[in-house]
Amino acid sequence: MKQVSKIIPLKNTEITGGFWADKQKLNREVTIHSVYNRFAETGRFEAFKLNWKQGEPNKPHIFWDSDIAKWMESAAYIIAKAPDAELERIIDETVDLIDKNRWDDGYFNICYTLFEPDDRFTARYNHELYCAGHLIEAAVAYYNATGKDKFLKIMCDYADMIEKAFVTEKWAEFDSPGHEEIELALVKLYHTTGEKRYLELSKYFVDVRGQEQDTYTQAHKPVREQDEAVGHSVRAVYLYSGMADLAAEYGDETLFTAADKLFDSMAKKKMYITGGLGQTCVGEAFLGDYDLPETSSYCETCADIGYILFAQRMSAISPNRKYDDAAELALYNGFLCGLSLDGKGFFYDNSIEVDLIGINNPKDGRHKPFYPITQRLEVFDCSCCPPNVTRLIANIGELACSENDNTLWLHHFMSGEFRGNGKAISVETAYPENGKMKITCSGNFTLALRLPVWCKNYTLTGGKNAVLKDNGFIYVDVADGEVIEYTLDMPVRFVQANPKVRQCCGRVAVQRGPVVYCAEGIDNPLPLKGLYVDPKNGAKLVESPEYGVSAIELDGYIKPESDELYYDYDENFVEQKIKLIPYYAYANRGETDMLIWLTRK
Repeated sequence: MKQVSKIIPLKNTEITGGFWADKQKLNREVTIHSVYNRFAETGRFEAFKLNWKQGEPNKPHIFWDSDIAKWMESAAYIIAKAPDAELERIIDETVDLIDKNRWDDGYFNICYTLFEPDDRFTARYNHELYCAGHLIEAAVAYYNATGKDKFLKIMCDYADMIEKAFVTEKWAEFDSPGHEEIELALVKLYHTTGEKRYLELSKYFVDVRGQEQDTYTQAHKPVREQDEAVGHSVRAVYLYSGMADLAAEYGDETLFTAADKLFDSMAKKKMYITGGLGQTCVGEAFLGDYDLPETSSYCETCADIGYILFAQRMSAISPNRKYDDAAELALYNGFLCGLSLDGKGFFYDNSIEVDLIGINNPKDGRHKPFYPITQRLEVFDCSCCPPNVTRLIANIGELACSENDNTLWLHHFMSGEFRGNGKAISVETAYPENGKMKITCSGNFTLALRLPVWCKNYTLTGGKNAVLKDNGFIYVDVADGEVIEYTLDMPVRFVQANPKVRQCCGRVAVQRGPVVYCAEGIDNPLPLKGLYVDPKNGAKLVESPEYGVSAIELDGYIKPESDELYYDYDENFVEQKIKLIPYYAYANRGETDMLIWLTRK
């Protein structure tokens, strides 16, 4: 198997306007600082001094290293595009603390150093390798942003120590990570240093799976035999991303085939319409095929981030719109829902339906102290999601394009400049508000444009020999200086679920382009399940700059009010305007009910 294309890296991308430029500006000016302040207030940065004493507040937790690492990685991506002395100072000071407090053999972990120094690598579930992986990713990003190599050298020492513990000296008491992440991080470390031992160590952690009989951590089978997404959803997508990386590096057809089957397991049988993954809060895990409950949905923000990264890797290896369509659905819905419009609040889990009566009724057994969250918070006890959001937005340009010697693929549509090897494009677009794109080309090459599965009509002007291939990309030959105009038809669409998804029978959801819409109680009469829609009726776009895309108004219906618990069915309906907003924008105007799937009249 030969990898078809490679991702165009951050250094060769520049987001220049539109939807994602606005999000990056908010991330740079508000979100990165808000997350830092919350992490400082809760003792996460202070913990790197390793001076916590019993009885003091803010006892360090086993995953705090990773929280800070993801924040550092986010800041590094921001610095790479716009130098920021304050962010750089914070990272440098943290790196100095890591250097000061790491062990002589290169090991660093706050909790084990403070509380269990004799028990390193004895507890598979305790996040040591997960934390190490995120620190490695941060070190690579900071080196690429600044050229400073101190952090990178520290993490190379740590990776060398891990290799001894697990491979050469084998004194670690488990084999594969209980929370995957280091697998993909080691591939990044290999790319940055050229040291193949790090690639081989990643391969070891992937290949050794299948000995624990543990579905929760995807260790129940060797990875090449796995064909169903099971267990903890975030762990799963991080593992699958590592599998994709290794399939590309080693040209491993069997590994790619297994990763493809796992992708289809999620995209075709376990994914919410928002791109959300992980149907249950119990173990933050996948359920069975087509089992997609709504009021008890989980859909952790980090799962969508890992899903996007997995799809990005798969579509670089073998460009196919099925990967990018799923990633786009997650990007504009499940992932983006995890961040408030003001850039300060976050959802850890992203509900598919909010029913405040059910949530707040103390006699209702569904209610749990942490679930579902109905208003975004600025920090969580487990705060993996906020810095994961900041790092994806800061690095969003890497999702756009991949290339090989002859072709440049446009996977995701955003205004920006994307420079390949001897070829480049400049994209101007208001996407996802509309599907119009103006693409200015530099160089003579083949441009491959994704045609999303939801788009039934499009126009393309400019270029030569345009052909739509089975992978869902339109290939067109372009010349230096040529301008391509590519427009995707983007009507309001009513979507139904497979009848095997029993929760959605007789109901429809509303989408426009990649954006899923929802009804909120603040705009519509309650109960929201008493709203009826007829897909044959009209849909009106309502300009809504506060959301970044238009809202939608439908000509819908409600039933006349009745005090009876049960009564004979009749055809009496009352006309009712129904307002829908982008799903990612719900819960920004106070606590209220929310519904995606509307009853079909």
